[in-house]
Amino acid sequence: MSEYRAPLRDMQFVLRELAGIGEVALLPGCEEASADVVDAILEEAAKFAEGVLSPLNAVGDREGALFHDGAVTLPDGFGDAYKLFAESGWTALNCEPEWGGQGLPKLVAAPVSEMWKSANHAFSLCPMLTSSAIEALVLSGSDELKRKYLGKMVSGEWTGTMNITEPGAGSDLAAVSTRAVPNDDGAYRIFGQKIFITYGEHDLADNIIHLVLARTPTAPEGIKGISLFVVPKFMVDASGRPGEPNDVRCVSIEHKLGIHASPTAIMAFGDRGGATGYLVGEENHGLEYMFIMMNAARFAVGMEGVSACERAYQRARDYAKERIQGTDIGLRNGPKVSIITHPDVRRMLMSMKAQAEASRALAYVVAGTQDRAHHHPDPLQRRQNQAFVDLLIPVVKGWSTEISIEVASTGIQVHGGMGFIEETGAAQHLRDTRISAIYEGTTGIQANDLIGRKMAREGGKTFNAVIDVMRSLNAELAGQDNAHLAAIHKRFAAGIEALSKAGNWIVATYATDVRATSAGAVPFLMLFGIVAGGWQMARAALIAKARIDGGSSDPFYQAKIITARYFADHLMSRAEGLASSVTDGATGVMALADDQF
Repeated sequence: MSEYRAPLRDMQFVLRELAGIGEVALLPGCEEASADVVDAILEEAAKFAEGVLSPLNAVGDREGALFHDGAVTLPDGFGDAYKLFAESGWTALNCEPEWGGQGLPKLVAAPVSEMWKSANHAFSLCPMLTSSAIEALVLSGSDELKRKYLGKMVSGEWTGTMNITEPGAGSDLAAVSTRAVPNDDGAYRIFGQKIFITYGEHDLADNIIHLVLARTPTAPEGIKGISLFVVPKFMVDASGRPGEPNDVRCVSIEHKLGIHASPTAIMAFGDRGGATGYLVGEENHGLEYMFIMMNAARFAVGMEGVSACERAYQRARDYAKERIQGTDIGLRNGPKVSIITHPDVRRMLMSMKAQAEASRALAYVVAGTQDRAHHHPDPLQRRQNQAFVDLLIPVVKGWSTEISIEVASTGIQVHGGMGFIEETGAAQHLRDTRISAIYEGTTGIQANDLIGRKMAREGGKTFNAVIDVMRSLNAELAGQDNAHLAAIHKRFAAGIEALSKAGNWIVATYATDVRATSAGAVPFLMLFGIVAGGWQMARAALIAKARIDGGSSDPFYQAKIITARYFADHLMSRAEGLASSVTDGATGVMALADDQF
Protein backbone atom coordinates (compact mmCIF):
# COMPACT_ATOMS: atom_id res chain seq x y z
CA MET A 1 0.00 0.00 0.00
CA SER A 2 1.55 3.31 -1.07
CA GLU A 3 2.04 6.17 1.39
CA TYR A 4 1.21 9.81 0.71
CA ARG A 5 3.85 12.04 -0.84
CA ALA A 6 3.24 15.78 -0.75
CA PRO A 7 3.15 17.26 -4.30
CA LEU A 8 5.53 20.06 -3.31
CA ARG A 9 6.49 21.02 -6.85
CA ASP A 10 2.91 21.66 -7.91
CA MET A 11 2.09 23.40 -4.63
CA GLN A 12 5.04 25.75 -5.05
CA PHE A 13 4.14 26.44 -8.67
CA VAL A 14 0.59 27.39 -7.74
CA LEU A 15 1.68 29.50 -4.78
CA ARG A 16 4.23 31.47 -6.81
CA GLU A 17 2.77 31.62 -10.29
CA LEU A 18 -1.01 31.60 -9.80
CA ALA A 19 -1.84 32.67 -6.23
CA GLY A 20 0.90 35.31 -5.98
CA ILE A 21 2.65 34.47 -2.71
CA GLY A 22 5.31 37.04 -3.57
CA GLU A 23 2.67 39.79 -3.71
CA VAL A 24 0.98 38.56 -0.54
CA ALA A 25 4.31 38.69 1.31
CA LEU A 26 4.48 42.43 0.57
CA LEU A 27 1.18 43.13 2.34
CA PRO A 28 1.24 44.63 5.85
CA GLY A 29 1.29 41.83 8.39
CA CYS A 30 2.41 39.19 5.87
CA GLU A 31 6.10 40.06 5.66
CA GLU A 32 7.20 36.83 7.33
CA ALA A 33 6.05 34.83 4.29
CA SER A 34 9.32 35.14 2.38
CA ALA A 35 10.14 32.55 -0.26
CA ASP A 36 12.71 30.73 1.89
CA VAL A 37 10.40 30.66 4.93
CA VAL A 38 7.46 29.33 2.89
CA ASP A 39 9.60 26.63 1.26
CA ALA A 40 10.94 25.57 4.66
CA ILE A 41 7.41 25.38 6.11
CA LEU A 42 6.16 23.26 3.21
CA GLU A 43 9.12 20.91 3.45
CA GLU A 44 8.66 20.40 7.19
CA ALA A 45 4.91 19.95 6.79
CA ALA A 46 5.56 17.35 4.10
CA LYS A 47 7.85 15.42 6.45
CA PHE A 48 5.21 15.44 9.19
CA ALA A 49 2.38 14.48 6.83
CA GLU A 50 4.37 11.69 5.18
CA GLY A 51 6.19 10.35 8.22
CA VAL A 52 3.67 10.78 11.05
CA LEU A 53 0.12 11.22 9.75
CA SER A 54 0.02 9.03 6.64
CA PRO A 55 1.12 5.82 8.43
CA LEU A 56 -1.74 6.33 10.92
CA ASN A 57 -4.41 6.72 8.24
CA ALA A 58 -5.18 3.03 7.68
CA VAL A 59 -4.79 2.36 11.42
CA GLY A 60 -7.40 4.99 12.20
CA ASP A 61 -9.75 3.59 9.59
CA ARG A 62 -9.49 0.05 10.99
CA GLU A 63 -9.63 0.86 14.70
CA GLY A 64 -11.86 3.93 14.66
CA ALA A 65 -12.75 6.09 17.65
CA LEU A 66 -14.13 4.09 20.58
CA PHE A 67 -16.88 5.21 22.97
CA HIS A 68 -17.26 3.93 26.53
CA ASP A 69 -19.31 5.47 29.34
CA GLY A 70 -19.11 9.05 28.04
CA ALA A 71 -15.42 8.89 27.10
CA VAL A 72 -13.93 8.63 23.61
CA THR A 73 -10.58 7.01 22.87
CA LEU A 74 -8.76 7.71 19.62
CA PRO A 75 -6.85 4.95 17.74
CA ASP A 76 -3.30 3.94 18.65
CA GLY A 77 -0.77 6.59 17.75
CA PHE A 78 -3.20 9.49 17.43
CA GLY A 79 -2.46 10.90 20.89
CA ASP A 80 1.29 10.96 20.32
CA ALA A 81 0.82 12.40 16.83
CA TYR A 82 -1.41 15.19 18.12
CA LYS A 83 1.02 16.04 20.93
CA LEU A 84 3.87 16.31 18.41
CA PHE A 85 1.60 18.26 16.05
CA ALA A 86 0.87 20.87 18.73
CA GLU A 87 4.42 21.01 20.07
CA SER A 88 5.71 21.60 16.54
CA GLY A 89 3.56 24.73 16.27
CA TRP A 90 1.27 23.53 13.48
CA THR A 91 -1.88 24.56 15.40
CA ALA A 92 -0.62 28.16 15.49
CA LEU A 93 0.45 28.60 11.86
CA ASN A 94 -1.90 31.37 10.73
CA CYS A 95 -3.27 32.45 14.12
CA GLU A 96 -2.81 35.96 15.51
CA PRO A 97 0.63 36.56 17.14
CA GLU A 98 -1.17 38.31 20.00
CA TRP A 99 -2.42 34.91 21.13
CA GLY A 100 0.74 32.93 20.41
CA GLY A 101 0.20 32.34 16.71
CA GLN A 102 2.71 32.69 13.92
CA GLY A 103 0.55 35.11 11.93
CA LEU A 104 1.32 33.58 8.55
CA PRO A 105 -1.02 34.21 5.59
CA LYS A 106 -3.93 31.93 4.73
CA LEU A 107 -2.15 31.25 1.46
CA VAL A 108 0.65 29.53 3.40
CA ALA A 109 -1.83 27.63 5.57
CA ALA A 110 -3.71 26.28 2.53
CA PRO A 111 -1.06 23.87 1.20
CA VAL A 112 -0.12 22.85 4.74
CA SER A 113 -3.73 21.97 5.54
CA GLU A 114 -3.97 20.12 2.22
CA MET A 115 -1.10 17.91 3.35
CA TRP A 116 -2.79 17.08 6.67
CA LYS A 117 -6.03 16.21 4.92
CA SER A 118 -4.41 14.11 2.20
CA ALA A 119 -2.28 12.23 4.69
CA ASN A 120 -4.98 11.64 7.31
CA HIS A 121 -8.42 13.12 6.74
CA ALA A 122 -9.81 12.00 10.11
CA PHE A 123 -6.93 13.49 12.12
CA SER A 124 -7.09 16.81 10.25
CA LEU A 125 -10.66 17.52 11.33
CA CYS A 126 -9.68 18.24 14.94
CA PRO A 127 -7.33 21.19 14.21
CA MET A 128 -9.69 22.35 11.43
CA LEU A 129 -12.60 22.86 13.83
CA THR A 130 -10.33 24.41 16.45
CA SER A 131 -9.06 26.90 13.89
CA SER A 132 -12.62 27.90 12.98
CA ALA A 133 -13.54 28.36 16.65
CA ILE A 134 -10.42 30.48 17.18
CA GLU A 135 -11.38 32.72 14.27
CA ALA A 136 -14.88 33.27 15.67
CA LEU A 137 -13.52 34.21 19.10
CA VAL A 138 -10.85 36.51 17.68
CA LEU A 139 -13.44 38.45 15.66
CA SER A 140 -16.42 38.36 18.05
CA GLY A 141 -15.35 37.35 21.56
CA SER A 142 -14.94 39.70 24.50
CA ASP A 143 -11.47 40.53 25.84
CA GLU A 144 -12.16 38.27 28.82
CA LEU A 145 -13.11 35.29 26.61
CA LYS A 146 -10.07 35.84 24.43
CA ARG A 147 -7.76 36.03 27.43
CA LYS A 148 -9.29 32.95 29.00
CA TYR A 149 -9.36 30.61 26.00
CA LEU A 150 -7.40 31.72 22.95
CA GLY A 151 -3.85 31.10 24.16
CA LYS A 152 -4.50 27.44 24.99
CA MET A 153 -6.53 26.89 21.82
CA VAL A 154 -3.85 28.43 19.60
CA SER A 155 -1.17 26.31 21.28
CA GLY A 156 -3.24 23.17 20.70
CA GLU A 157 -3.46 22.39 24.40
CA TRP A 158 -7.23 22.79 24.09
CA THR A 159 -9.39 22.08 21.04
CA GLY A 160 -12.60 23.66 19.78
CA THR A 161 -15.89 22.59 18.22
CA MET A 162 -18.95 23.96 16.43
CA ASN A 163 -22.27 22.90 17.97
CA ILE A 164 -24.99 23.76 15.45
CA THR A 165 -27.07 20.77 14.42
CA GLU A 166 -29.88 19.36 16.58
CA PRO A 167 -32.05 16.26 16.13
CA GLY A 168 -34.98 18.42 15.02
CA ALA A 169 -32.96 21.16 13.37
CA GLY A 170 -30.53 20.11 10.68
CA SER A 171 -29.82 22.77 8.09
CA ASP A 172 -32.91 24.73 9.28
CA LEU A 173 -31.24 26.85 11.94
CA ALA A 174 -34.51 28.67 12.63
CA ALA A 175 -35.58 25.48 14.42
CA VAL A 176 -32.70 25.53 16.96
CA SER A 177 -34.24 24.86 20.39
CA THR A 178 -31.24 24.66 22.74
CA ARG A 179 -31.92 27.07 25.63
CA ALA A 180 -29.64 29.57 27.36
CA VAL A 181 -30.97 30.83 30.70
CA PRO A 182 -29.14 33.84 32.19
CA ASN A 183 -27.58 33.67 35.66
CA ASP A 184 -27.11 36.58 38.04
CA ASP A 185 -23.33 36.42 37.52
CA GLY A 186 -23.53 37.18 33.80
CA ALA A 187 -23.07 33.59 32.69
CA TYR A 188 -25.80 31.35 31.26
CA ARG A 189 -27.08 27.84 31.88
CA ILE A 190 -27.29 25.87 28.62
CA PHE A 191 -29.87 23.10 28.08
CA GLY A 192 -30.21 20.99 24.95
CA GLN A 193 -28.74 18.37 22.68
CA LYS A 194 -26.52 18.70 19.62
CA ILE A 195 -25.70 16.04 17.05
CA PHE A 196 -22.96 15.47 14.46
CA ILE A 197 -20.36 17.30 16.57
CA THR A 198 -16.94 16.58 15.11
CA TYR A 199 -14.41 15.87 17.87
CA GLY A 200 -17.08 16.77 20.43
CA GLU A 201 -15.34 14.33 22.79
CA HIS A 202 -11.84 12.82 22.59
CA ASP A 203 -8.67 12.12 24.56
CA LEU A 204 -6.22 14.30 22.63
CA ALA A 205 -6.36 17.52 24.67
CA ASP A 206 -6.88 18.74 28.24
CA ASN A 207 -10.04 20.70 27.47
CA ILE A 208 -12.61 21.07 24.68
CA ILE A 209 -14.13 24.50 24.07
CA HIS A 210 -17.58 24.13 22.55
CA LEU A 211 -19.14 27.00 20.64
CA VAL A 212 -22.88 26.44 20.94
CA LEU A 213 -25.90 28.02 19.25
CA ALA A 214 -28.82 28.54 21.67
CA ARG A 215 -31.80 30.80 22.42
CA THR A 216 -32.26 33.08 25.41
CA PRO A 217 -35.73 33.39 27.01
CA THR A 218 -36.41 36.75 25.34
CA ALA A 219 -35.12 35.74 21.89
CA PRO A 220 -37.37 36.39 18.89
CA GLU A 221 -38.50 33.47 16.75
CA GLY A 222 -36.45 32.27 13.79
CA ILE A 223 -32.81 32.79 12.94
CA LYS A 224 -32.81 36.30 14.41
CA GLY A 225 -33.19 34.82 17.88
CA ILE A 226 -30.01 32.73 17.96
CA SER A 227 -27.07 33.55 20.22
CA LEU A 228 -23.59 32.01 20.43
CA PHE A 229 -22.02 30.72 23.65
CA VAL A 230 -18.67 29.36 24.78
CA VAL A 231 -19.28 26.19 26.79
CA PRO A 232 -16.05 24.53 28.05
CA LYS A 233 -15.87 20.82 28.83
CA PHE A 234 -14.02 21.72 32.02
CA MET A 235 -14.45 25.00 33.85
CA VAL A 236 -11.30 27.13 33.84
CA ASP A 237 -9.96 28.13 37.26
CA ALA A 238 -8.33 31.42 38.24
CA SER A 239 -4.91 30.17 37.17
CA GLY A 240 -6.17 29.30 33.68
CA ARG A 241 -6.15 25.54 34.19
CA PRO A 242 -9.04 23.13 33.58
CA GLY A 243 -10.94 22.58 36.83
CA GLU A 244 -14.35 21.11 37.62
CA PRO A 245 -16.27 19.31 34.85
CA ASN A 246 -19.01 21.37 33.23
CA ASP A 247 -22.51 19.92 32.76
CA VAL A 248 -21.57 18.66 29.29
CA ARG A 249 -21.42 15.03 28.28
CA CYS A 250 -21.03 12.90 25.19
CA VAL A 251 -24.05 10.59 24.88
CA SER A 252 -22.57 8.49 22.07
CA ILE A 253 -20.65 8.69 18.83
CA GLU A 254 -21.95 7.84 15.38
CA HIS A 255 -21.05 4.74 13.35
CA LYS A 256 -20.13 6.21 9.97
CA LEU A 257 -19.35 5.27 6.40
CA GLY A 258 -15.89 6.81 6.65
CA ILE A 259 -13.53 9.04 8.68
CA HIS A 260 -13.77 6.38 11.39
CA ALA A 261 -11.02 7.91 13.55
CA SER A 262 -12.87 11.25 13.74
CA PRO A 263 -15.45 10.99 16.55
CA THR A 264 -18.83 12.44 15.55
CA ALA A 265 -20.52 13.01 18.88
CA ILE A 266 -24.01 13.45 20.23
CA MET A 267 -23.60 16.06 22.97
CA ALA A 268 -25.95 16.71 25.89
CA PHE A 269 -25.86 20.05 27.69
CA GLY A 270 -27.50 20.67 31.06
CA ASP A 271 -28.61 17.23 32.25
CA ARG A 272 -27.50 18.10 35.81
CA GLY A 273 -28.90 21.59 36.20
CA GLY A 274 -27.40 23.47 33.28
CA ALA A 275 -24.05 23.72 31.50
CA THR A 276 -22.25 26.97 32.19
CA GLY A 277 -21.90 29.07 29.04
CA TYR A 278 -20.64 32.53 28.21
CA LEU A 279 -22.20 34.79 25.60
CA VAL A 280 -20.06 35.57 22.56
CA GLY A 281 -20.64 39.14 21.36
CA GLU A 282 -24.20 40.41 21.50
CA GLU A 283 -27.35 38.46 22.23
CA ASN A 284 -29.32 37.36 19.14
CA HIS A 285 -26.32 37.84 16.85
CA GLY A 286 -25.10 34.26 17.10
CA LEU A 287 -25.82 33.29 13.53
CA GLU A 288 -23.60 35.98 12.05
CA TYR A 289 -20.81 34.99 14.45
CA MET A 290 -21.28 31.34 13.61
CA PHE A 291 -21.01 32.18 9.93
CA ILE A 292 -17.48 33.39 10.64
CA MET A 293 -16.75 29.83 11.66
CA MET A 294 -18.83 28.43 8.82
CA ASN A 295 -17.00 30.37 6.10
CA ALA A 296 -13.63 29.31 7.49
CA ALA A 297 -14.85 25.73 7.78
CA ARG A 298 -16.40 25.75 4.30
CA PHE A 299 -13.12 26.77 2.73
CA ALA A 300 -11.35 24.13 4.82
CA VAL A 301 -13.83 21.47 3.67
CA GLY A 302 -13.21 22.56 0.09
CA MET A 303 -9.54 21.84 0.80
CA GLU A 304 -10.64 18.35 1.88
CA GLY A 305 -11.98 17.90 -1.65
CA VAL A 306 -8.65 19.01 -3.11
CA SER A 307 -6.72 16.69 -0.80
CA ALA A 308 -8.94 13.69 -1.52
CA CYS A 309 -8.44 14.20 -5.27
CA GLU A 310 -4.67 14.28 -4.79
CA ARG A 311 -4.50 11.27 -2.48
CA ALA A 312 -6.80 9.10 -4.57
CA TYR A 313 -4.83 10.06 -7.68
CA GLN A 314 -1.50 9.18 -6.09
CA ARG A 315 -2.70 5.75 -4.99
CA ALA A 316 -4.23 4.97 -8.39
CA ARG A 317 -1.14 6.23 -10.25
CA ASP A 318 1.21 4.13 -8.13
CA TYR A 319 -0.93 1.03 -8.57
CA ALA A 320 -1.21 1.57 -12.34
CA LYS A 321 2.57 1.74 -12.64
CA GLU A 322 3.05 -1.47 -10.65
CA ARG A 323 0.15 -3.61 -11.84
CA ILE A 324 1.17 -5.79 -14.82
CA GLN A 325 -1.75 -6.95 -16.93
CA GLY A 326 -2.33 -7.45 -20.64
CA THR A 327 -0.25 -6.50 -23.63
CA ASP A 328 -0.02 -3.09 -25.20
CA ILE A 329 -3.14 -2.44 -27.26
CA GLY A 330 -2.71 -3.32 -30.92
CA LEU A 331 0.16 -5.74 -30.30
CA ARG A 332 -0.42 -9.49 -30.60
CA ASN A 333 1.65 -11.75 -28.37
CA GLY A 334 3.58 -8.78 -27.03
CA PRO A 335 5.08 -8.60 -23.55
CA LYS A 336 2.87 -7.97 -20.55
CA VAL A 337 2.76 -4.30 -19.58
CA SER A 338 1.79 -2.20 -16.59
CA ILE A 339 -1.79 -1.01 -16.86
CA ILE A 340 -0.73 2.65 -17.06
CA THR A 341 0.10 1.80 -20.69
CA HIS A 342 -3.58 1.17 -21.55
CA PRO A 343 -5.42 4.18 -23.04
CA ASP A 344 -8.49 3.95 -20.83
CA VAL A 345 -6.42 3.75 -17.65
CA ARG A 346 -4.46 6.79 -18.84
CA ARG A 347 -7.76 8.60 -19.46
CA MET A 348 -8.86 7.89 -15.90
CA LEU A 349 -5.54 8.97 -14.42
CA MET A 350 -5.53 12.17 -16.49
CA SER A 351 -9.04 12.94 -15.27
CA MET A 352 -7.91 12.50 -11.65
CA LYS A 353 -4.70 14.48 -12.14
CA ALA A 354 -6.39 17.36 -13.98
CA GLN A 355 -9.14 17.78 -11.41
CA ALA A 356 -6.68 17.61 -8.51
CA GLU A 357 -4.54 20.34 -10.06
CA ALA A 358 -7.48 22.54 -11.07
CA SER A 359 -9.14 22.38 -7.67
CA ARG A 360 -5.85 23.08 -5.90
CA ALA A 361 -5.15 26.10 -8.09
CA LEU A 362 -8.61 27.58 -7.57
CA ALA A 363 -8.50 27.04 -3.80
CA TYR A 364 -5.05 28.58 -3.40
CA VAL A 365 -6.05 31.60 -5.50
CA VAL A 366 -9.04 32.13 -3.20
CA ALA A 367 -6.77 31.78 -0.15
CA GLY A 368 -4.43 34.43 -1.52
CA THR A 369 -7.38 36.70 -2.22
CA GLN A 370 -8.50 36.25 1.39
CA ASP A 371 -5.12 37.61 2.49
CA ARG A 372 -5.53 40.59 0.18
CA ALA A 373 -9.04 41.19 1.51
CA HIS A 374 -7.72 41.25 5.05
CA HIS A 375 -4.34 42.98 4.67
CA HIS A 376 -4.39 45.24 1.59
CA PRO A 377 -3.88 48.89 2.60
CA ASP A 378 -6.48 50.18 0.10
CA PRO A 379 -10.07 49.82 1.45
CA LEU A 380 -11.48 49.54 -2.07
CA GLN A 381 -9.08 46.71 -2.88
CA ARG A 382 -10.04 44.98 0.36
CA ARG A 383 -13.74 45.18 -0.51
CA GLN A 384 -13.24 43.94 -4.06
CA ASN A 385 -11.08 41.05 -2.91
CA GLN A 386 -13.60 40.11 -0.23
CA ALA A 387 -16.40 40.12 -2.82
CA PHE A 388 -14.36 37.69 -4.94
CA VAL A 389 -13.76 35.43 -1.91
CA ASP A 390 -17.45 35.48 -0.96
CA LEU A 391 -18.43 34.54 -4.51
CA LEU A 392 -15.92 31.70 -4.83
CA ILE A 393 -16.05 30.03 -1.40
CA PRO A 394 -19.26 28.10 -2.19
CA VAL A 395 -17.64 27.00 -5.45
CA VAL A 396 -14.45 25.87 -3.72
CA LYS A 397 -16.50 24.01 -1.13
CA GLY A 398 -19.18 22.56 -3.39
CA TRP A 399 -17.31 21.81 -6.62
CA SER A 400 -14.11 20.53 -5.01
CA THR A 401 -15.95 18.10 -2.74
CA GLU A 402 -18.26 16.85 -5.49
CA ILE A 403 -15.38 16.13 -7.86
CA SER A 404 -13.46 14.44 -5.04
CA ILE A 405 -16.22 11.82 -4.91
CA GLU A 406 -15.86 11.29 -8.66
CA VAL A 407 -12.07 11.17 -8.47
CA ALA A 408 -12.01 8.75 -5.53
CA SER A 409 -14.52 6.50 -7.32
CA THR A 410 -12.38 6.61 -10.45
CA GLY A 411 -9.42 5.58 -8.30
CA ILE A 412 -11.27 2.41 -7.32
CA GLN A 413 -11.97 1.76 -11.01
CA VAL A 414 -8.28 2.07 -11.85
CA HIS A 415 -7.57 -0.63 -9.28
CA GLY A 416 -10.19 -2.88 -10.85
CA GLY A 417 -11.48 -5.58 -8.52
CA MET A 418 -8.69 -4.84 -6.06
CA GLY A 419 -10.14 -1.38 -5.55
CA PHE A 420 -13.17 -2.96 -3.91
CA ILE A 421 -10.89 -4.74 -1.43
CA GLU A 422 -10.18 -2.68 1.68
CA GLU A 423 -6.54 -3.72 1.95
CA THR A 424 -5.54 -1.68 -1.10
CA GLY A 425 -6.70 1.56 0.59
CA ALA A 426 -8.51 2.91 -2.46
CA ALA A 427 -11.97 2.42 -0.99
CA GLN A 428 -11.15 4.42 2.14
CA HIS A 429 -10.67 7.59 0.09
CA LEU A 430 -14.18 7.29 -1.32
CA ARG A 431 -15.69 6.50 2.07
CA ASP A 432 -13.84 9.35 3.77
CA THR A 433 -14.51 12.04 1.19
CA ARG A 434 -18.22 11.26 0.75
CA ILE A 435 -19.14 13.33 3.81
CA SER A 436 -17.29 16.42 2.55
CA ALA A 437 -20.09 17.31 0.12
CA ILE A 438 -22.58 17.15 3.00
CA TYR A 439 -21.22 18.76 6.13
CA GLU A 440 -20.75 22.51 6.65
CA GLY A 441 -23.66 22.86 4.22
CA THR A 442 -24.60 20.42 1.48
CA THR A 443 -23.83 21.14 -2.16
CA GLY A 444 -27.41 22.33 -2.56
CA ILE A 445 -26.96 24.80 0.30
CA GLN A 446 -23.69 26.05 -1.21
CA ALA A 447 -25.37 26.44 -4.60
CA ASN A 448 -28.35 28.37 -3.22
CA ASP A 449 -25.98 30.63 -1.30
CA LEU A 450 -24.05 31.21 -4.53
CA ILE A 451 -27.00 32.16 -6.72
CA GLY A 452 -28.88 34.10 -4.04
CA ARG A 453 -26.63 35.90 -1.58
CA LYS A 454 -23.55 36.02 -3.79
CA MET A 455 -25.03 36.79 -7.21
CA ALA A 456 -28.67 37.90 -7.34
CA ARG A 457 -28.35 40.15 -4.29
CA GLU A 458 -25.70 42.32 -5.97
CA GLY A 459 -27.06 42.00 -9.50
CA GLY A 460 -24.17 39.86 -10.71
CA LYS A 461 -21.60 42.63 -10.26
CA THR A 462 -18.73 40.51 -8.93
CA PHE A 463 -19.69 37.56 -11.11
CA ASN A 464 -19.45 39.63 -14.28
CA ALA A 465 -16.18 41.16 -13.15
CA VAL A 466 -14.78 37.61 -12.95
CA ILE A 467 -16.17 36.84 -16.42
CA ASP A 468 -14.34 39.91 -17.75
CA VAL A 469 -11.04 38.69 -16.26
CA MET A 470 -11.58 35.27 -17.83
CA ARG A 471 -12.24 36.83 -21.24
CA SER A 472 -9.09 38.92 -20.96
CA LEU A 473 -7.02 35.82 -20.29
CA ASN A 474 -8.64 33.97 -23.17
CA ALA A 475 -7.74 36.81 -25.51
CA GLU A 476 -4.13 36.25 -24.46
CA LEU A 477 -4.49 32.54 -25.23
CA ALA A 478 -5.75 33.38 -28.72
CA GLY A 479 -2.47 35.04 -29.60
CA GLN A 480 -0.30 32.00 -28.82
CA ASP A 481 1.30 29.95 -31.58
CA ASN A 482 0.79 26.56 -29.96
CA ALA A 483 -1.65 23.79 -30.87
CA HIS A 484 -2.36 22.87 -27.24
CA LEU A 485 -3.06 26.45 -26.23
CA ALA A 486 -5.25 26.92 -29.29
CA ALA A 487 -7.37 23.96 -28.21
CA ILE A 488 -7.57 25.34 -24.67
CA HIS A 489 -8.59 28.73 -26.03
CA LYS A 490 -11.43 27.20 -28.05
CA ARG A 491 -12.88 25.22 -25.13
CA PHE A 492 -12.33 28.03 -22.63
CA ALA A 493 -14.13 30.51 -24.87
CA ALA A 494 -17.16 28.23 -25.04
CA GLY A 495 -17.01 27.64 -21.29
CA ILE A 496 -16.90 31.35 -20.51
CA GLU A 497 -19.91 32.04 -22.71
CA ALA A 498 -21.84 29.14 -21.16
CA LEU A 499 -21.06 30.39 -17.65
CA SER A 500 -21.94 33.98 -18.54
CA LYS A 501 -25.21 32.95 -20.14
CA ALA A 502 -26.29 30.76 -17.23
CA GLY A 503 -25.15 33.22 -14.55
CA ASN A 504 -26.89 36.21 -16.07
CA TRP A 505 -30.05 34.15 -16.59
CA ILE A 506 -30.00 33.39 -12.86
CA VAL A 507 -29.53 37.05 -11.95
CA ALA A 508 -32.37 38.10 -14.27
CA THR A 509 -34.75 35.31 -13.20
CA TYR A 510 -34.10 34.91 -9.48
CA ALA A 511 -36.56 37.54 -8.26
CA THR A 512 -39.45 36.38 -10.46
CA ASP A 513 -38.96 32.59 -10.41
CA VAL A 514 -36.77 31.53 -7.51
CA ARG A 515 -37.89 27.89 -7.83
CA ALA A 516 -36.64 27.68 -11.41
CA THR A 517 -33.26 29.19 -10.52
CA SER A 518 -32.97 26.97 -7.46
CA ALA A 519 -33.66 23.88 -9.58
CA GLY A 520 -30.56 24.74 -11.60
CA ALA A 521 -28.42 25.93 -8.69
CA VAL A 522 -26.22 22.83 -8.32
CA PRO A 523 -25.64 22.43 -12.08
CA PHE A 524 -24.66 26.11 -12.07
CA LEU A 525 -22.23 25.62 -9.19
CA MET A 526 -20.64 22.70 -11.03
CA LEU A 527 -20.49 24.77 -14.22
CA PHE A 528 -18.83 27.60 -12.31
CA GLY A 529 -16.31 25.19 -10.78
CA ILE A 530 -15.38 23.67 -14.11
CA VAL A 531 -14.89 27.02 -15.84
CA ALA A 532 -13.09 28.58 -12.86
CA GLY A 533 -10.86 25.52 -12.59
CA GLY A 534 -10.24 25.68 -16.34
CA TRP A 535 -9.38 29.37 -15.95
CA GLN A 536 -6.57 28.50 -13.56
CA MET A 537 -5.40 25.63 -15.76
CA ALA A 538 -5.26 27.99 -18.72
CA ARG A 539 -3.20 30.45 -16.69
CA ALA A 540 -0.85 27.63 -15.73
CA ALA A 541 -0.48 26.57 -19.37
CA LEU A 542 0.43 30.10 -20.45
CA ILE A 543 3.06 30.37 -17.74
CA ALA A 544 4.45 26.94 -18.57
CA LYS A 545 4.74 27.85 -22.26
CA ALA A 546 6.58 31.04 -21.32
CA ARG A 547 9.08 29.01 -19.29
CA ILE A 548 9.61 26.58 -22.17
CA ASP A 549 10.01 29.47 -24.63
CA GLY A 550 12.56 30.92 -22.22
CA GLY A 551 14.71 27.82 -22.56
CA SER A 552 13.50 25.52 -19.79
CA SER A 553 13.62 21.80 -20.55
CA ASP A 554 11.94 20.85 -17.26
CA PRO A 555 9.28 18.20 -18.08
CA PHE A 556 7.08 19.69 -15.35
CA TYR A 557 6.12 22.54 -17.68
CA GLN A 558 5.23 20.30 -20.60
CA ALA A 559 3.10 18.22 -18.25
CA LYS A 560 1.30 21.40 -17.15
CA ILE A 561 0.34 22.23 -20.70
CA ILE A 562 -0.83 18.70 -21.50
CA THR A 563 -2.87 18.48 -18.29
CA ALA A 564 -4.53 21.80 -19.07
CA ARG A 565 -5.27 20.50 -22.58
CA TYR A 566 -6.89 17.39 -21.08
CA PHE A 567 -8.99 19.53 -18.73
CA ALA A 568 -10.17 21.64 -21.66
CA ASP A 569 -11.02 18.70 -23.94
CA HIS A 570 -12.63 16.39 -21.38
CA LEU A 571 -13.96 18.61 -18.57
CA MET A 572 -14.47 22.11 -19.93
CA SER A 573 -16.43 20.49 -22.75
CA ARG A 574 -19.19 19.74 -20.20
CA ALA A 575 -19.89 23.45 -19.72
CA GLU A 576 -22.46 23.99 -22.46
CA GLY A 577 -24.54 21.02 -21.35
CA LEU A 578 -24.56 22.23 -17.76
CA ALA A 579 -25.59 25.71 -18.88
CA SER A 580 -28.57 24.21 -20.71
CA SER A 581 -29.53 22.31 -17.55
CA VAL A 582 -29.49 25.61 -15.66
CA THR A 583 -31.56 27.66 -18.08
CA ASP A 584 -33.89 24.99 -19.49
CA GLY A 585 -34.01 22.23 -16.89
CA ALA A 586 -36.47 23.48 -14.27
CA THR A 587 -39.55 21.97 -15.89
CA GLY A 588 -38.21 18.44 -15.65
CA VAL A 589 -37.25 19.02 -12.03
CA MET A 590 -40.52 20.52 -10.80
CA ALA A 591 -43.30 19.07 -13.00
CA LEU A 592 -44.21 15.89 -11.10
CA ALA A 593 -46.64 16.01 -8.20
CA ASP A 594 -45.32 14.62 -4.89
CA ASP A 595 -47.36 11.43 -5.17
CA GLN A 596 -45.87 10.71 -8.62
CA PHE A 597 -42.47 9.97 -7.12
